[in-house]
Amino acid sequence: MSNRQKLADDAVATFLSAHAGWSRAGEAIQKTYKFPDFSTSLAFVVRVGLAAEKHDHHPDVHLGWGRVTVVWSTHDAGGITVVDTEMAEATDRLYASA
Repeated sequence: MSNRQKLADDAVATFLSAHAGWSRAGEAIQKTYKFPDFSTSLAFVVRVGLAAEKHDHHPDVHLGWGRVTVVWSTHDAGGITVVDTEMAEATDRLYASA
C-alpha cells in the first residue's frame, strides 16, 4: 500500500484509539493543542508549517489565542492516509518539545 493511499476506517480507528486527543472530522483527523498565549501558539504553527514543508504535506491550521487546531487529510486520496497519521505523530512530538 502506498503511504498516500486512503486508509480503511478500521485503520483510522486503530490510530485514533492509540493517540490521545486526535479525532476524526469527516475525511480528516484533527487535534487541538493548548498554549499559554498567542505568541506561543503562533510559534507552534510555524514549527508545524516547517515540518509540513519538509514532508511536502500540508495541514489545515486554525490559530486562536492560546490554541491551535491541526487538521490532516490527503486531498488527492480523498481522505486519511499513512502520511496523515505520520504527520499527526510528528505534530505531537513538536508539541511535546515546545
